Amino acid sequence: MALLEFQKVSKTYDNVTKALTDVTFHLDEGEFVSIIGPSGAGKSTLLRCINRLVDASEGEIFFDGQDVLKAGKKELRRIRTKTGMIFQHYNLVDRMSVIENVLHGCLGRKSTVCGMAGIYKEEEKQEAFEILQEMGLEGQAYKRCDELSGGQKQRVGIARAIMQKPKLILCDEPIASLDPKASKVIMDHLKKINETKKITCLVNLHQVDVAMKYSKRIIGVSAGKIVYDGTPENLTDKVLHEIYQSSTEELITDV
Repeated sequence: MALLEFQKVSKTYDNVTKALTDVTFHLDEGEFVSIIGPSGAGKSTLLRCINRLVDASEGEIFFDGQDVLKAGKKELRRIRTKTGMIFQHYNLVDRMSVIENVLHGCLGRKSTVCGMAGIYKEEEKQEAFEILQEMGLEGQAYKRCDELSGGQKQRVGIARAIMQKPKLILCDEPIASLDPKASKVIMDHLKKINETKKITCLVNLHQVDVAMKYSKRIIGVSAGKIVYDGTPENLTDKVLHEIYQSSTEELITDV
């Protein structure tokens, strides 16, 4: 059984703007898949439909055996606990420390009272420190997040996602705001997490060469439709032109 399955999923905003049209694909456990496409193609909407940060207008979405679109509040909370999310602009609480932000990854498994009071078990704190060590951030644990660089903030976001113990990590343009050096660090961490922790990763990217370097499978989206789903080796200039309607040279970076 696939970990994630989209069946003819469409999304229309304000009954006018069609963001997704009949999107159908599946994701198996352990995959590292990149979604590429121009701005406005529907990549972010597709990702956010998975954990219902955006509600699809039509179709069916199944995640880990659950019908996402029919899930009630409790079921949706479980789905969100199992889907870590990494955002382009980090979505951290800047006034809080690094370790506090990472511990927020536990909130989906805690009672409302414990969550609001910031009550964590010693083993949860130890696990958070170990994850920060893996991210090379153990020395930053007690710094406020607004004191960090963009690359460091994104590593905190990854650590928070790992703390959830997710089956799937969704990454919405995780390197769009970063320089090439920081971007490579982030992509290397995501790939290592996928390979060592066996966490499935679905990553939105603008950079085609980065997608080709790190992914074994690429999904190309254009105007809300999937126009390519295959290996990097088969991603020809003709296919890239169909996705972007632009020259291949415009899509290359140096990550």
